[in-house]
Amino acid sequence: MTTNDDVLIIGSGIAALQLATLINKDLNVRILTKGEIRTANSYLAQGGIAAAIGEEDHPSKHIADTLEAGRYHNNLEAVKEIIHSAPGLIKFISEQGSVFDKNQNGELLLGMEGAHSEKRIVHGGGDATGKNMIEFLISTLKENVTIDENVFAYELLLNNEKHCIGVKAKAQDGTIKNYYSKNTIIATGGCGQLFTYTSNAPTVSGDGIAMAYRAGAEIVDMEFIQFHPTLLYLNGETKGLISEAVRGEGAILVTEDGKPIMEGVHPQKDLAPRHVVSQKIYEYLKNGFQVFLDISNVENFQDRFPSITSICEVNGLQFSQGRIPVAPGSHFLMGGIKTDLTGRTSINGLYAIGEAACTGLHGANRLASNSLLEGLYMGERLSSWLNEAAYDNTPGNEIRIPVIPQEKVFLPEIQEIRDCMMERVGIVRDAVNLQKQKAWLNRFNVDQAYNLDVYSFEELTKIFMIITANLITESALKRTESRGGHYRSDYPVEDNQHWLNKNIIHKNSQGMESNHEHIKTALAT
Repeated sequence: MTTNDDVLIIGSGIAALQLATLINKDLNVRILTKGEIRTANSYLAQGGIAAAIGEEDHPSKHIADTLEAGRYHNNLEAVKEIIHSAPGLIKFISEQGSVFDKNQNGELLLGMEGAHSEKRIVHGGGDATGKNMIEFLISTLKENVTIDENVFAYELLLNNEKHCIGVKAKAQDGTIKNYYSKNTIIATGGCGQLFTYTSNAPTVSGDGIAMAYRAGAEIVDMEFIQFHPTLLYLNGETKGLISEAVRGEGAILVTEDGKPIMEGVHPQKDLAPRHVVSQKIYEYLKNGFQVFLDISNVENFQDRFPSITSICEVNGLQFSQGRIPVAPGSHFLMGGIKTDLTGRTSINGLYAIGEAACTGLHGANRLASNSLLEGLYMGERLSSWLNEAAYDNTPGNEIRIPVIPQEKVFLPEIQEIRDCMMERVGIVRDAVNLQKQKAWLNRFNVDQAYNLDVYSFEELTKIFMIITANLITESALKRTESRGGHYRSDYPVEDNQHWLNKNIIHKNSQGMESNHEHIKTALAT
């Protein structure tokens, strides 16, 4: 079974939908999503979108905050371009519909979040910004857009000239289909589900990054994982995200006896950059102390944060004591598939946008609420490129690899992958645990899984989790310093002399060529 489209988008988050809504009506657009259209990370986003639109604010301040949070590992060109575009993006959406919260005078309400120097967070529905944005974008999709849900894209299709011409995907009933396209876009999100505790949607397990790596695309900055400081933590499990905006409204982190844990740790205390707050909470938890978010100083908490209130109530948490038990969990990947500011990757015909991509905006640590902004920007920028370029990336024939009988590789349980990553490659890292994890991951020989057609949804997820986990582990081993979302207890300080602005690039040099060599050998014998 096959289909042919002008634009094929893998993923359904804010970047994917922004792109789809802005593509010309005379181009056929198809969205493939592993789950349903509303199960992307973007739908869960509580905080908002950062834009310098306040009277006392200016893009230069937003740029400075972004660079500081990113520990100056950022791509300065990307930072300037995206942040200067933010006010215009917000204005355009605000004029199209009732997406964002406003005061009685019709002015956008602006919130404060960690590591920002000004109130510049635009939000919708209190703490339901992602939901509001996704619903808005879905409502504006045109008739040229087709959506295929519950389809697992697992192998990029390349032609003889190494152009990407589509993707192979599997439906839940096991049916395999080739989706051909002149332009293929990976917008599958990050890899939060690689860790025991995460704020991410269940489908976000690094699929797009692993697919791109297998095809030979450049992957960068995989060591930089942002752990959100405050996930609701009950009975040893995380139950949902407690937005940073809660601390922006005055909540503080305390121990069970009421001791503020961020006093003397950072000048911004509870609004310090996320890696600082996450490491401090993790330190207390490892020493046997529970940490709480004291919300007693937040006025009208239940009205201001209805989604968080609902998460707490559903899990049986009472607000009478004014405290929410919290723990840090994986939240955002700063690295990913290397792209330029149009979303172009190192493979012709293949683009990446959103969290799966790495433009360099976030550096070593994402500034709060810059991710939805990046998704909006990249979706708009790539749509302009595709609308004008009308590239035909389909010369030559698809490379067809002969199907060779092979046994399936042995794979661990998903929970085991998560637990090992959390323990050895989580918030605090060191060479001993990273080497241990690398050796454990290498046991599974996923590079020998040539014919992915024979694997199930769950098995494909495991293979991609292991590939992505390997990229993170190798990157974390190579970066012998601490910076942003990468903290090593054996190298606890930043090393600007050797590591400032130095990327770690992975390219699957084994790729299609090694598959062909393997096939030639097998056929010869």
